[in-house]
Amino acid sequence: MAIVLSALPFDKNALEPYIGSQTLDYHYGKHHNTYVVNTNTLIKDTELDDKSLEEIILRSVNDSEKTALFNNAAQVWNHTFYWNSLKAGGAHPTGEIANKIDADFGSFDNFAKVFKEAALGQFGSGWAWLVLMNGTLRILKTSNADTPIAHGIKPILCIDVWEHAYYLDYKNGRADYADAVIKNLLNWDFANKNLLG
Repeated sequence: MAIVLSALPFDKNALEPYIGSQTLDYHYGKHHNTYVVNTNTLIKDTELDDKSLEEIILRSVNDSEKTALFNNAAQVWNHTFYWNSLKAGGAHPTGEIANKIDADFGSFDNFAKVFKEAALGQFGSGWAWLVLMNGTLRILKTSNADTPIAHGIKPILCIDVWEHAYYLDYKNGRADYADAVIKNLLNWDFANKNLLG
């Protein structure tokens, strides 16, 4: 079972002006694609070459001999999840996720503040996540390729805070990028699907 580069769930210019098509050319077309190529190279002719991406991640996460495989496979998964976490016109949440955010964070504004703090507080490369843990929405951050699914945690939405996610559009302005994503691009339909699924 070859690992494939999933199609973007939107047109390359759909997220403008917040995320430009040039960023997507590099981020999706180069970075994400390289993780796919590397994962396929690393599983070729091994016991994992017919496994799902999730199984590859779970079987490589605590194996020091499979660190490169974990990093590449997890980055394939994380990026696919990130693309699905984005949608043009995603302002305020609707449906059950809106109720859950109000219940667990007090308000959307407080959720946005905590989510942005996690994105800014991740030193170096990594991810900020909205997750469901023990029935409660929480914000987590992970470094490098680490991913909630490697730890049995259910992700709801994420923001990529590797520099390649925002540098062409925002230079070193991670805060502006995080604001733009949280206020304009979060895919609340995807969040509801993950929350209820």
